[in-house]
Amino acid sequence: MAGNGTRPPVHIIFIGAGAVGCFYASRLHHPDNGVHVSLVARSNYATIRKDGVKMETHSFGDYLFRPHAVYPSADAAAKDASQNGHGWDYVVVTTKALPERNDGSALIQPLVGPKTVIVIIQNGVGVEAPYRTRFPPNPIVSAVTVISAEQKALGVIRQNRWTRISIGPYTDGKGTGDAEVSRLGEQAVKDLSYWWGDLGGIRDVDPHDEVDLQLVRWHKLCINSAMNPSAVLSGGRGNADMVMDPELREHLKGVMDEIRDAMPKILGKPFPESLATPERIIKSTERNTGSKPSMLLDWEAGRPMELEVILGNPVRIARERGVSLPRMQTLYALLRSAQATREKAKAGEKGRL
Repeated sequence: MAGNGTRPPVHIIFIGAGAVGCFYASRLHHPDNGVHVSLVARSNYATIRKDGVKMETHSFGDYLFRPHAVYPSADAAAKDASQNGHGWDYVVVTTKALPERNDGSALIQPLVGPKTVIVIIQNGVGVEAPYRTRFPPNPIVSAVTVISAEQKALGVIRQNRWTRISIGPYTDGKGTGDAEVSRLGEQAVKDLSYWWGDLGGIRDVDPHDEVDLQLVRWHKLCINSAMNPSAVLSGGRGNADMVMDPELREHLKGVMDEIRDAMPKILGKPFPESLATPERIIKSTERNTGSKPSMLLDWEAGRPMELEVILGNPVRIARERGVSLPRMQTLYALLRSAQATREKAKAGEKGRL
């Protein structure tokens, strides 16, 4: 097992030093066991380099996370690793998934060697495809998180609730890709489970095979694709507020049912009984008062929304497999148009200055 003296030190780098990235990086960093975690940071680079990351967590108390190294860019990290005579064994991507705006696979290219494992911790479905296209021989681990965390200030991370991370190998999303790549991905899942779980103390690290991990992705999509766009289109209503409105409640359940019913055709098997039904999800949302989904926060702040991975990709993937998702396609069409219209208006305002 890596880190117990049976193989050389493991060098891991996280791309994205926000709340989710810093939390999972801090629980993966075990220098005494030969596992060294570094960060590529942007706005908080100077603060983290000087003071580390102050972690305020519900699950593990307060502690200071000092990464092995902190870099302002992937190029800087690649140069430093080369000068120090090592490559990056794992590259973990925790940035927002905006494939129509920037290609994350191109961003990490300087860091990826022949044996580098790519770990993708992002929302939505289809997020792995650009990485598989660019790096055919590299093992990929796909990860889905359930966590409530925020960056209170630069370099200060608060974890409020939950720590669940589900992980599984990725070849082609259907479990029919290259056997050796799949085997290497399965070994990486075992190692990450040990480092996060046995060493890092996260009790709910859930390893899966490839198809079952994709089922977890699509199940989380039930929540994201129903709640996120509807919060924007309903005029800014939070999750609990929406589910208490009879018409919106029916709409939200309809989106979730649409995805649930499509799973046997998309992935070849239904959601397992262990995953919450739409009724249970909606009932539990009643207690989640004051919560605004990320897409609404992005819309209110004028930032681009994760439209493609939460709405566009699922509609296209389903269509390729002979399945129609009319409710989701409607949400996608409306929100894509709204975002494009607003951006065109902003561009026009800048042009008049």
